[in-house]
Amino acid sequence: MEPPEYDSWTLPGAPDQVATARRLVTTALGSGHPLHDDSVLLTSELVTNAVVHSASRDGGTFTLTVLSTGTRVRVCVKDGGSEGPPCACRTASPTAQNGRGLPLLEALSHRWGYTRENGVNTVWFELLLVTVPAGWAAAGV
Repeated sequence: MEPPEYDSWTLPGAPDQVATARRLVTTALGSGHPLHDDSVLLTSELVTNAVVHSASRDGGTFTLTVLSTGTRVRVCVKDGGSEGPPCACRTASPTAQNGRGLPLLEALSHRWGYTRENGVNTVWFELLLVTVPAGWAAAGV
């Protein structure tokens, strides 16, 4: 197994940092990485949650960490803390402008989770590159 590449940044907890986080993930992975697009999308969701729903938004910071290999990406966002843990338990209405971030994370990631220590949340996801053997799809399986 190849050793992972590792990058980490601490950024201000401001909404404009969502775009910065997307650029940093692109820099860390490279735009040609097979898991790039989903990594950028899900990072955007986690960082948005950090700057909207945690104490990071009140002049605080959040830390973005990216670990990657050619076949696996793990992204962690550590925020400034919140009253409650992250929750993917509510369903957004079709016209809602928010509430889809963690359900999207649930749908696209191989696995995800969070740790909570002294009110500080670290939310993470992992993506795996899954390849299908040649001819497998044509076999009707």
